[in-house]
Amino acid sequence: MLRLRPYKSCDSKIIEKWIRDEDVFLKWGGKHFGEFPVSAQTIDEKYRINNGDCKEEDNFYPWTAVDEEDRVVGHFIMRYIHGNSRVLRFGWVIIDDSQRGKGYGTEMLRLGLKTAFEIMGADKVTIGVYENNESAHRCYRKVGFTDKETVTAEPWNIIEMEIN
Repeated sequence: MLRLRPYKSCDSKIIEKWIRDEDVFLKWGGKHFGEFPVSAQTIDEKYRINNGDCKEEDNFYPWTAVDEEDRVVGHFIMRYIHGNSRVLRFGWVIIDDSQRGKGYGTEMLRLGLKTAFEIMGADKVTIGVYENNESAHRCYRKVGFTDKETVTAEPWNIIEMEIN
């Protein structure tokens, strides 16, 4: 059983470890491992800055998934898109690779959707999935996301998915 809680600064080291693990990164991030300079400090700074006084469309709402023993097993952000305060986009959906196969990704996304619709008042939630990540596609479809369109963003193709 998972629960979501707002991101805490102490989560940044764990998230950085996942991002810096090349095998994990390649599963969800395409082939740009060397071009993704993220450190625990920059993660924490980005979230603190964007939860402060900035334009609404730049706000990040980071969430951390923890298991029943309060271990961090996943992380994602919500972000309002296109200046529309009723459409949220999920991004940076990361699951601890050692926890795969336990259904945590699906459970985390279901909790995220509940939060998006019931607490944050979203009318629609979208997510972008890199074309080569079939396990992510299966997970997103399980919770109700459907393919909307393929966006060419060289050198990655991104499949935009949405849920209402």
